[in-house]
Amino acid sequence: MKHLKMTSLLVLSLMSTALWAQQPITVYNELPNPKPATAAWQSVQNNVISWGSTDVRYKKEAPFSGSVAGTITQTAWRGERISQQLVVSAATPIKQLRIELSDLKSSKGNTISTQKALKGFVRYVMTDGLNKDGQGGCGVRPDHSIYDSSLVADAIDHLNSTIAVSQKTTQAVWIGIDVPQTAVPGLYTATATVNDGNTVLKKLTLRINVIKHTLPTADNQMFHLDLWQNPFAIARYHGVEPWSDAHLEAMKPYVQLYREAGGRSITCSIMHRPWNGQTYDPFRSMITWTKKVDGTWSFDFTVFDKLVEFMRTEGIKGNIYCYSMIPWALSFRYFDQASDEFKYLNMEPGSALYTEVWGKLLRDFAAHLKAKGWFDHTYLSMDERELDVMKKTIALIREADPNFKISLAGSLKNGISSELSDFCVSLRDKYTEEMKRERKAQGKLTTYYTCCTEPYPNTFTFSPPAEAEFLGWYAAKENLDGYLRWSIWSWVENPLQDSRFDNWAAGDTYMIYPGARSSIRFERLKAGIQAYEKVRLLREEFKNSPAKLKKINQILTSFDEHRIPKEGAAKIVNKARAEINRL
Repeated sequence: MKHLKMTSLLVLSLMSTALWAQQPITVYNELPNPKPATAAWQSVQNNVISWGSTDVRYKKEAPFSGSVAGTITQTAWRGERISQQLVVSAATPIKQLRIELSDLKSSKGNTISTQKALKGFVRYVMTDGLNKDGQGGCGVRPDHSIYDSSLVADAIDHLNSTIAVSQKTTQAVWIGIDVPQTAVPGLYTATATVNDGNTVLKKLTLRINVIKHTLPTADNQMFHLDLWQNPFAIARYHGVEPWSDAHLEAMKPYVQLYREAGGRSITCSIMHRPWNGQTYDPFRSMITWTKKVDGTWSFDFTVFDKLVEFMRTEGIKGNIYCYSMIPWALSFRYFDQASDEFKYLNMEPGSALYTEVWGKLLRDFAAHLKAKGWFDHTYLSMDERELDVMKKTIALIREADPNFKISLAGSLKNGISSELSDFCVSLRDKYTEEMKRERKAQGKLTTYYTCCTEPYPNTFTFSPPAEAEFLGWYAAKENLDGYLRWSIWSWVENPLQDSRFDNWAAGDTYMIYPGARSSIRFERLKAGIQAYEKVRLLREEFKNSPAKLKKINQILTSFDEHRIPKEGAAKIVNKARAEINRL
């Protein structure tokens, strides 16, 4: 009977995120626009259709401004994704806006298929802004009325082939074309046809100049992209039982978006609520802790195995990051067989109880990982904590198995770099050149992160799009291995409609939307990763050409975050991209 009760409690615990009905996936309505149509519409008599800029989040309530462009030309490496925005400002209603895109063809008869191109309406989501001092987006936000909330263009809706555009409303369309690695260099031309139902409104010309250089596939990129995944958010939003077949099936398209960006890291929570439930959907433990009647401890890795095996099957075959031995609250949930209920242990690193329980878990975990062949890919991961606490924790890890790898997202000041196989510091921290050289020589990862702290560059829903691309360029400039952000899909309650959250600036918790919709931010982040790969390959190609290496470094000097307020990320990024493509 006790065993049956324990099983039922564990099942209820795992199902606790599946008590909501499925939320909207394909069809949904945007929230009403709090801002009225601008007076600029008075001078717009006819619908305006033009190529736009991927640097702009076009306002729903304002007409397109600037020169109308019917033809646009871009430069691409082979293997590169090229993005372009098309803008429609409706002076009169459009009932069924629909976009057709022809294949790209060169004068020599070569073709680049657009059958699998990303074509999506850029949907509007509610956002807010930085804190009142302009210094970041951290801090609780229980009252959204304090901030200047507005609709902002971000989600890329590829699931709907048509959309209605109301009078005095602007609607953008995002187009992403993957140039094959095998494409023959040359100038290719395609036609984008803008329709209202079956009525042609306008045809625009897109040209792509494909040059000889070739980018690697996402699976072969050297850029280390670590965007933390939250499977519990997907379970809640899709209304499925966590870790059921339906849950894993629902996760597949999201995981593929992550993989296509170059993501190879897996986020695992090995204790209950490692970040104290800061997200709308808290992380639950993927390892079941049990204190037996005789007082000994056992650990069940079933859910952990299920996630890792699933991610491996989906092509995410990189590092496994396990959080956390030092959670925000030093409280650890376990199932107590004697009382047949869940309880909590409050214990600190260095204490006898902590050493006993975590020591047993680590030894069992190491043996399990080795049996699975995952040990060399697994990292015991921590956020920044007090130095003495981290040292005690590291000592316990080394005692359990000296070969365990450790990762830390923290501060340069802690003095434990030598212990860290993966070290990630904030944008404002700067590694010394000596430290970067030493870590690279030792085969250790050296990366950086942004979070709610940085006002810029960042990936809030209100951040200028080019700031997301800036991140990859910055990693190239600093000779870092990659970039970390704490969330790719830790959704708020209604992420398709409202990106605001109670704790941080809007959009801080996710980059990908339900329905596996990409976003302006995510596409520009990928562009930055492509830029990093371009720089890496050119440095290798020109390793015996000091003049060209000097030119590359000169191009990268502009990626100083302190220049953004004055110059804007778009100006910095666009200038560098043009110069790199000329090398």
